[in-house]
Amino acid sequence: MHFKLIIALVEDDKTDRVLTAARDHGATGATVINHARGEGLRRTKTFFGLTLETQRDVLLFLVEEHLSRSILEHIAEVAQFDESPGAGIAFQVDVEDAVGIGHQMEKLSQVVEEDL
Repeated sequence: MHFKLIIALVEDDKTDRVLTAARDHGATGATVINHARGEGLRRTKTFFGLTLETQRDVLLFLVEEHLSRSILEHIAEVAQFDESPGAGIAFQVDVEDAVGIGHQMEKLSQVVEEDL
């Protein structure tokens, strides 16, 4: 079984919706890193030296490669990445090897067999 790591940078008020969407489309778990900062095409506004920006969360999903594109598309839809600038991004990278996921392999193999 081969895996992809989906990394999503989302506004913190959309985190729960993105987690639900990912799980509904095959993700078996996630890691959430709170209070990330970032800068896009335009610099963030400041007010008396304080940055006015929404908090971001970093969501990490280790998913089976056959499910990854569907999960990625649904994350983008729920988080509205293409509808407003600065809403966030998500991308996937290949995973060469992973350990500690034996308990998820059973469920994933059933899901992948059904989808293929």
